[in-house]
Amino acid sequence: MNRILEVRNLKKIYRGTDQPAIEDVTFTVEEGETVGIIGPSGAGKSTLLRCINRLVNPTGGRVFIEGEEITGARAAKVRSLRRRVGMVFQHHNLVGRLTVMQNVMHGRLGYMGVMDGVLGRYSEEDKQRAAAILRQTGLGDFFYHRAGELSGGQRQRVGIVRALMQEPSLLLCDEPIASLDPASAQIVMELIRDICRKRSIACIVNLHQVDAALKYMNRIIGMYNGRIVYDGSATDLTGPMIEKIYNRPMTQLMIGGERIG
Repeated sequence: MNRILEVRNLKKIYRGTDQPAIEDVTFTVEEGETVGIIGPSGAGKSTLLRCINRLVNPTGGRVFIEGEEITGARAAKVRSLRRRVGMVFQHHNLVGRLTVMQNVMHGRLGYMGVMDGVLGRYSEEDKQRAAAILRQTGLGDFFYHRAGELSGGQRQRVGIVRALMQEPSLLLCDEPIASLDPASAQIVMELIRDICRKRSIACIVNLHQVDAALKYMNRIIGMYNGRIVYDGSATDLTGPMIEKIYNRPMTQLMIGGERIG
């Protein structure tokens, strides 16, 4: 199995603050592995993902994508490495006035020249592949609908398809179901899990929902106060460890829509 991601002693301190957002974060992710990152608000989950693909520059530490270092890399190298990293955002980051197909095709921009990208001169092969993935994800009837007309769950699926058009080896998902109803959240999480398994894509998903992490991810990383406090299989995540991650007793935590205790 190939190592897709290696994070070594990663640290980030934002300007104007003394407390690190993340500190001494070290882990690896293998090909096809699905990793759920859980922890309370402010634990550093989103900062971690943004440091991995250099949306945020870390203060210290190193990140390697398929053996190539992205931390400290020059702009051209960062752009090249980002082709391998798909990103799915909580609020979709789609252009609402553009069609579903136009938004999805933006996933190919990293492989195109500037003028071809500006003029939307996508290859017929890319168009056909986009159409096929949209059909596979239940969006075959929405090719020419404006993205702004879709439901939240549909928009999130469009964001996932756009990321897949990059042909990534690593998929980063930052709270992809935070604003979705339970039915839509289930569809999105099943889609992420199944696609990553079938395509052997390594995947990291930030989640507030512990039950979703346990159900759909095969490995859990728990973060508290910027540090990793748990890294292991979902089946080994015990109640006492969940309490340690959230620094709260189980009686105050909601898991699966019910208070535990």
